[in-house]
Amino acid sequence: MSVAACPNQIQGGLRMRLSVIQMDMRLGESAYNFAHAEALLRRAAAEGADTALLPETWNTGFFPADHLPERSDRGGEAVKALCAPLARELNMNIVAGSVSDRRGGRVYNTAYVFDRQGACLAAYDKTHLFTPMGEHEHYAAGDHLTAFSLDGHKCGLLICYDLRFPELFRTLALQGVELLFLPAQWPAARRYHWETLTAARAIENQFFLAACNSCGTAGETVFGGASRILGPRGELLAAAGAGEEIVTAALDFSVLAEVRAAINVFHDRRPELYRL
Repeated sequence: MSVAACPNQIQGGLRMRLSVIQMDMRLGESAYNFAHAEALLRRAAAEGADTALLPETWNTGFFPADHLPERSDRGGEAVKALCAPLARELNMNIVAGSVSDRRGGRVYNTAYVFDRQGACLAAYDKTHLFTPMGEHEHYAAGDHLTAFSLDGHKCGLLICYDLRFPELFRTLALQGVELLFLPAQWPAARRYHWETLTAARAIENQFFLAACNSCGTAGETVFGGASRILGPRGELLAAAGAGEEIVTAALDFSVLAEVRAAINVFHDRRPELYRL
């Protein structure tokens, strides 16, 4: 993939009021989860959000191995039917986490993005599947990265286990991404990894990072909450606890140019030495 040498073109100085929705979904109960997600999105809008982020596989939970295809969305039909008109009604960008999504006889872990007009701007299939929990046995992996623009700012989107692969984040940063969305289902047992790696990805790439985890349990797995919004220095702008809640921060994109000028890691890179 061809990428720019240095992401120095910062778009505008607008603020974005971003809410991360730390949702407790029910395993395999899509009808309940869709209704609950809508209620939480409406609450975020009522609290002043102009962009909202949902967690990973919020339609099914992570993940009901029995009858997964039957419980999955079909080509994003259900999530589009919910989020497109809702985004228009609420005048709010919706980064709809990810859903278990059946397409072409396979199930993908797919994230969809909707702008304020309800247009579906982007979709991303999770590229790194979590083999320790057998995700690769039930889901197909994606084969490309995704970038898109919200309110004039370039954004990227990755999912959960992708956090452990810094090459993905640097690739998007080199494309000029200013804000990275990361929906997840991250276990409480590895909360320290979650907090450390999200901060590292924000610091090393000098962009905003919105990480939305789930909470509650699925089978024997307890999910960790601790959703967070980080600034380009790794500073914590908002953080959730262990239960269901919505956390919000106002992002000031004008600080990105200052941060990248102060420590110009993109200028000082030596890509001729890197063999990935």
